[in-house]
Amino acid sequence: MTSDMATVRVALRGNAILNDPHWNKGTAFTEEERKQFGLVGRLPYQVNTLDEQCQRAYDQLLSRDTPIRKNSFLQSLKEQNSVLFYQLLLRHLRELMPIIYTPTEADAIANYSHLFRRSEGLYLTFDNQNSMEEDFLEQTRGRDIDLIVCSDAEAILGIGDQGVGGIGISTAKSALYTLLAGIAPTKSLPVVLDVGTNNESLISDPLYVGWRHERVRGDAYDQFIDKFVQLVRKYLPHCLLHFEDFGVTNAQRLLEIYRDKHAIFNDDVQGTGAVTLAAVMSAVGVTRSTLADQRYIIYGAGSAGLGIAHQLRDGIVQIDGIPTNKANDQFYLIDKHGLIKQSLGDLIRPSLQDFVRLDEEWEGVPTNQKGEITLLEVVRKVKPTVLIGCSTHAGAFTEDVVREMAKHVDRPIILPLSNPSRLVEVDPANANDWTNGKALLATGSPFPPAKVPSGKDYIIAECNNALLYPGLGFGAVLAKARLLSDSMILAGAKRLASLSPALKDPDDALLPDFADAPSVNFEIAIAVAEQAIAEGIANVNWGDQEVRENAKKMQWLPVYGKYVYDEDGEK
Repeated sequence: MTSDMATVRVALRGNAILNDPHWNKGTAFTEEERKQFGLVGRLPYQVNTLDEQCQRAYDQLLSRDTPIRKNSFLQSLKEQNSVLFYQLLLRHLRELMPIIYTPTEADAIANYSHLFRRSEGLYLTFDNQNSMEEDFLEQTRGRDIDLIVCSDAEAILGIGDQGVGGIGISTAKSALYTLLAGIAPTKSLPVVLDVGTNNESLISDPLYVGWRHERVRGDAYDQFIDKFVQLVRKYLPHCLLHFEDFGVTNAQRLLEIYRDKHAIFNDDVQGTGAVTLAAVMSAVGVTRSTLADQRYIIYGAGSAGLGIAHQLRDGIVQIDGIPTNKANDQFYLIDKHGLIKQSLGDLIRPSLQDFVRLDEEWEGVPTNQKGEITLLEVVRKVKPTVLIGCSTHAGAFTEDVVREMAKHVDRPIILPLSNPSRLVEVDPANANDWTNGKALLATGSPFPPAKVPSGKDYIIAECNNALLYPGLGFGAVLAKARLLSDSMILAGAKRLASLSPALKDPDDALLPDFADAPSVNFEIAIAVAEQAIAEGIANVNWGDQEVRENAKKMQWLPVYGKYVYDEDGEK
């Protein structure tokens, strides 16, 4: 229901309304509603409140003994009753996020074909591309859709190519837009773009439900993606198109192709970059310095690492007024081939060209047996103030690396962001100890607090995209923005940074508690919509107060409204 809680006229009756998760209330249908909708004999006598239903559902959830069983239960609940599903999650947000998203959702996606019960969202398959428009319209005709989340499933949650199972990441991200920003579940469409898979375990699995074909590449792939994007632009010109978990060769490239033609967002590139920018902005607020004062090492130069570099660089340019070429010089990127420097030649992806270092800078720097400059040697030479990890290289930030960094900066900013937690570059408790409690820390997964010398708990901020991207998307949808511009993303990151507990207490967390994610994302949405209006790329013309008022009206809340039967009502 929307926040105004108006009475809704509904055309479904009997089993039809009970089988529709968006209208079903289960035992919460009132006596009068049961009479009107033909439910008296279809439901047990007792009328329950939503509170009582949440307690029952939570008790049932706790009886499941593994995370994947809990995930399966919640998936089943979502298919039965949307309000109950989202209300339960809101009440236990911190506890259940790891169940509905990373790390448990990765296991669910990896086992998608074996866990499959019913379809969810839209499956667009390369082999059926001749009917793509017809298939697309079957799912979207007559629907008011504000959001499409799509994935080609090449780089899922740190577990790689998952073929058709990628629909699971699209549905999970769509659910988070609803849970944390209030985009109605009926107004979002999860999509998987099934272009085959190079995962041999899937191809050889007799139960695999996707297209058994090696992953399509090159012009054929580009034409398939373009056909899909053009359908979105043609039939849903005002919706936000969210790209998720595309591979490193496609994520940034596709973003650059389409971002000036439609409201396009790639969470792996822009969302990860923006939430990291917010964490660093908070940290430099603690150290009373600026983004431009920092020297950045980014360990892991895939989609996430490059996105982080771009967002931080653009922040330096727009906030501190530094020319782009000079801002680029503050970054040192390291990927699987080592430090990104000229002598790597063809091993350097075109998208990394802004951050290539000159070889002469590194003359005389020791190398390992493979002729590579190690992370420790880069740290010794650069003396970074900011060290960011998005490599999935567990333990890469060794004690030597962290202690070397701490020699040259009073409060080192260390962000080991790899997910899941077993792949983190350094346990934040260790980084805290090795810097004598001086490090300013944020991680990609939740970690327990660390102790600082005063004996106080230091809360490890969770640099989770979900603190930001639902608000970015809701702000774009709210403003009916034609594009999702860099300055809109920056406005969202700045609003998130402004909510940092560390700005009030330098020994507090760099980012708000994840339990506050719904209210945080609401504030981000306001900032993003206001920026879109200021830039002239919105299709609304509201003052600041109107933006806030309309955002409240537009939000979907997981509460039951009052239903009245009307054969001409909603379905």
